[in-house]
Amino acid sequence: MSTISRLDARLLRVPLTRPWAADVTSVGVIATHVVRSDGAEGWGFSWTPRIGAEAVHALIAHDIAAAAIGRSAVPGEAWQGLWEHLHEAGGGGVTTIALAGLDLALWDAEARAASLPVSGLLGRRRDSVRAYGSGVNLHYSLDELIAQVRRWTDAGFGAVKIKVGRPSLDEDIERVAAVREALGPDRELMIDANQRWDLERATVSVEALAPFRLSWIEEPLRADDLAGHTELARRLSASSRVPIALGENLHNAHRFGDFLRAGAAQIVQPNIVRVGGITPFLRIASLAEEHGAALHPHLLPELSGQLALTLPATVAEPWAEDVEDAGFGDLGALSDPSPVAIADGRLTEVPHSGLGIRFRDRL
Repeated sequence: MSTISRLDARLLRVPLTRPWAADVTSVGVIATHVVRSDGAEGWGFSWTPRIGAEAVHALIAHDIAAAAIGRSAVPGEAWQGLWEHLHEAGGGGVTTIALAGLDLALWDAEARAASLPVSGLLGRRRDSVRAYGSGVNLHYSLDELIAQVRRWTDAGFGAVKIKVGRPSLDEDIERVAAVREALGPDRELMIDANQRWDLERATVSVEALAPFRLSWIEEPLRADDLAGHTELARRLSASSRVPIALGENLHNAHRFGDFLRAGAAQIVQPNIVRVGGITPFLRIASLAEEHGAALHPHLLPELSGQLALTLPATVAEPWAEDVEDAGFGDLGALSDPSPVAIADGRLTEVPHSGLGIRFRDRL
C-alpha cells in the first residue's frame, strides 16, 4: 500500500475579471502537491473567495502536512483520521476547506497513476450535464443585469440564476420580472438570496416571486438555521411549492444529513472544496439519493462538473454552475487547458488525466 510521503502548498491570489463586490476582486487558491511512497504525484487545491486563504494555507502547511505523512495514500482512507485530528479547530469551515487540498491531490494522483480522469476512476455515468449561467449580480443595475442575462441566452444556456435580496421587495419583483421577460417562458430561472432574509421576509418574498416560475430559491435564510429552513419548507409546500436549495455553506456530511432528514431542503448544493474534497462529497451524494433530493454542486465547474458526470443515472440530472467569467480557465489561472468545456448549456469533459487542474506558477 502506498503512503503519503510529502505534501506541499502555495498560496495564489487569482484576480476576478468581474468583481463580485467592491471588496471581492480576487479569489484565494491554495495549490497543493502530494507525493506518494511509490513515486506517484498528484495536484489539488483549496479555495476561498474573499477571506481565510492565509489561514487555510497555514493549516495545510503546519498541521495537515505533518499529520498526513505515512498515512494511506489510497483516496478516502486518510480523510476521517485527519478530520478527527483537526476537529479541535472546528468540524467544518477552515478545517474542511484545508482538508480538500490533500483529498483532491490524492484523488488526482490515483487517477493519474491509472492514466484516467477522476471521472473515469469513479465511473462516469453521463456524457454531459446541464449547465446554467450564474452571476454575483445583486449590485448590478437593472440594465446591467438584463445585459448579463442576454449574454447567457445568446450563449445557449437554458437556465440562469440571479441574486435577490435588495432592500425592498418591490426592487426584487421588478428585477425578477424583467429577467423572466428577457428569458421568455421556456428557460428556467433560479434565485439566490445568499442568507439575506429572516423567516417572515423569506415567506413573503418567495410567495411574491413564485409567479415568475422559479426552479428554486437558494439560501433564503442563515445557512445553519435548520429550524427556520424546516418551517419555511413546510410553508412553501402548502402554497407555492418553490423548492429550497442550500448547501454551499454547510461544511460536512453530518450537517447535510441533518437538513435532509428534517426535510429542510429539496435540493442540496455541496461545494466540493468547502466540504473537504471528493471523499465527503461522495457521502453527501449518497445521502441526497437516500432522501430523494436533487444534487447540484456549487461553483467550481472545472471540478464539480467532472463529479456531476459520475452521479447515478437514477437521480435527477445535476446542474453545473457556470459563474460568468469566473472559471479558472477563463481567468488564465491554469497551466493546462480546462478539463471541461461548456457550450450550448451543456458541460462535457475534455481529455485529461487526473483532475486536470494544475495552477500556473505565476499569475
